[in-house]
Amino acid sequence: MKILVTGAVGFIGSHTAERLQSLGHEVVGVDNFSPYYSEALKRLNEKALLDKGISVIKKDLRDTDLENVLPNDIEYIYHFAAQPGISKTSTFEDYFSNNIIATKNLIDYANQLANLKMFVNVGTSSIYGLEATFPESVAPKPASHYGVTKLAAEQLVLQKSREKQMKTCSLRLYSVIGPRERPEKMYTKLIACAFNNQAFPLYDGSATHLRSFTYVGDIVDGIVSIINKEDAVDGEIINLGTEVEHTTQDGIEAVETVIGKSININHVEARAGDQLRTKANIDKAKKLLNYNPQTTLLEGVKKQVEWYEENFL
Repeated sequence: MKILVTGAVGFIGSHTAERLQSLGHEVVGVDNFSPYYSEALKRLNEKALLDKGISVIKKDLRDTDLENVLPNDIEYIYHFAAQPGISKTSTFEDYFSNNIIATKNLIDYANQLANLKMFVNVGTSSIYGLEATFPESVAPKPASHYGVTKLAAEQLVLQKSREKQMKTCSLRLYSVIGPRERPEKMYTKLIACAFNNQAFPLYDGSATHLRSFTYVGDIVDGIVSIINKEDAVDGEIINLGTEVEHTTQDGIEAVETVIGKSININHVEARAGDQLRTKANIDKAKKLLNYNPQTTLLEGVKKQVEWYEENFL
């Protein structure tokens, strides 16, 4: 199949594009190369895709002429592109335009594709709110602009299933870790601090926060398993992550164990909207997708450290 992956040079998008290509699909990536973090890292991811024969189109989904730039014979869409995370440097307008307007434009583009089989929206456990331990049927209570706008984007996509205009589903991902993780995210920052003898900024109270730290390969397993299950997942929201919980302190200690040195900690003010606990309820994913994540925290951290050493040391 011919598959469009938005946000293709990002962390999870790039891994998904590679996996889809390895499964024999023709993959086209699109990314706006946002300056939210280093373009050099995005170019590194882009090179990995290009080396595997995956084309990448530079385009901002907030533009209204997508049908003039993107292919008209796409059969599947995986929509990763978004304004990510909780950041003081991101305005509400950043979240609104990148997560809502861009998604609406992509839906309009998708709606005119004659051969489209499925539009897969990639959401987040942040939609649930400060605690994300629930099945998909629980009413969301997002506690950040990120969570609110990702919920709105998710509903825009699922609306098309309700209207019978196209088949859609939304995947809510939990605390993904691994090679290519963004530089401001916990594990990449921990690893960088360890190797560069810098202090890691730990938000007050966050050492005891619980997370379903899920290795990116396990997440991609669930993402690509949607293919050929279009009827079963149409209109569905599906959690993807591990059921195993770890504290932030566990994560710090895992990095220290793999690298073999202690990390200095600098305690900083807690940030608003940060989740207190995430534990993926994946009963639906097990039933619909036969989903079964297996990678341990230590195994995932080891692979991420190896990636960092290969590319930044």
